[in-house]
Amino acid sequence: MAIVVWLEEVGREDIPVVGGKGASLGEMINIGIPVPGGFAVTAQAFRQFLVRAGIAKELFDSLNVDVNNPEELLKAEARAKKIVMDAKVPEDIENAIKERYRELCEREGEEVFVAVRSSATAEDLPEASFAGQQETYLNVRGADAVFEAVKKCWASLYGARAIFYRVEQGFEHEKVNLSAIVQKMVDSEKSGVMFSSQPSTGEPLVVIEAAWGLGEAVVSGSVSPDNYVVDRSSKKIVHKMIATKEIMIVRDPATSKTVTVPVPPEKRDAQVLTESEILDLAKYAEILEKHYGIPQDIEWGIEKNKIYILQSRPITTIAKGAAKTTAEASGATKVLVTGLGASPGTATGTVRIISGAKDL
Repeated sequence: MAIVVWLEEVGREDIPVVGGKGASLGEMINIGIPVPGGFAVTAQAFRQFLVRAGIAKELFDSLNVDVNNPEELLKAEARAKKIVMDAKVPEDIENAIKERYRELCEREGEEVFVAVRSSATAEDLPEASFAGQQETYLNVRGADAVFEAVKKCWASLYGARAIFYRVEQGFEHEKVNLSAIVQKMVDSEKSGVMFSSQPSTGEPLVVIEAAWGLGEAVVSGSVSPDNYVVDRSSKKIVHKMIATKEIMIVRDPATSKTVTVPVPPEKRDAQVLTESEILDLAKYAEILEKHYGIPQDIEWGIEKNKIYILQSRPITTIAKGAAKTTAEASGATKVLVTGLGASPGTATGTVRIISGAKDL
């Protein structure tokens, strides 16, 4: 049983070992995509921890509650997390995690900050990734802190939302494992998301959203990002919308925590990405779509002028036949207003303009 594996040692066929997130990162590294270095604590190591610490029966018994009763669900979460966090991790597993972090620091030439991310999977349904159900811990540094963050990831498998989700989806708690991904943090000066095809219509257009600082501001929707569109056929930028960026999220050097700060005045209305950065990002988006055979939703960051791809997953919002319908309609309609779409889809009704909270 491997306790830890380098990300470059795994690929998309290793979802049962490192979960969907870990498998995707390893796959990207192996096709030459610039992904931050790191390693995975395997799902098998997590399972060994439950068995060898002698907590499996007590843990799973504690989850037999009515998930539609909020009070019972929250009590189950508290009990289960306490069981995991109080349990003694076998020494060989603890030492392997700490030693691999030290090796990562040697590779990078310094004691690095890492992100510790949960990557869950099910024994009998390896493709189940349970995206968004577990926790991520950012800006972690030091072998002891990394080990503690891995343990917190394990405990997060038993959060109230995760428990409810598994019951609703018909997954047995006993058959869901978790790999913890430990990856070098990119202290992004610029970051965002991109789609390898237009996310509503599926047209061959790379759509890029970019803002200053770390990517959480764009992913969470707390800042209006720049929007760039690249035509994959002509390899040209066909649209740019430069937004006013009021805030950005950065790592505080004093506390190592992420904080929200105002964007400097000279950057608020400035274009975030250079023309070459836009085209380079579009190139990676196209490579990933061709490799996976399906349009991709990609998170990226730029640190010291180097692009890093942080995550790639399939786009799930493209409607069948949407591209044809859009193309047919484009010549027969007049554009009344443009902007960033809050959600893909088509709707009818009275237009409401929301200029502030009072209008909601």
